Amino acid sequence: MANSFKFELVSPEELLVSTEVTSVVVPGSEGDMTVMADHAPTMTTIRPGIVSFTGDEGKEERYVVFGGFADILPEGCTVLAEKAIHVDDMNSEIIKEQIAAAEKAVEDAKHDQQAQRAREFLDQLTTLEGAILPA
Repeated sequence: MANSFKFELVSPEELLVSTEVTSVVVPGSEGDMTVMADHAPTMTTIRPGIVSFTGDEGKEERYVVFGGFADILPEGCTVLAEKAIHVDDMNSEIIKEQIAAAEKAVEDAKHDQQAQRAREFLDQLTTLEGAILPA
């Protein structure tokens, strides 16, 4: 059996998950990262996507996250998400609200760099929508 380590998923409102896991997949800004026990220390931003983790008993859990940071240490992983929702609680209204807010951010951007970041976030949300919601 794989070594376990501490995993926490935190949103601004609450601690959503605090458990021992054998692996976590984080949607890093540069691509998905699989974290296991004794991982090299890393701090990364996360893009909208799915955080999945496997507990000691082998059950996989999945949460949709809308950006944030991941702090990875050899003894644990903490994901600080701007917003996180269990995949079973996800619906089209939630993602459409996020997309509408991102579209407004693109329109309201004051300079090119801000507009580019907002467009990238919007693209990530649109990709996420296609991945988690039925057509």
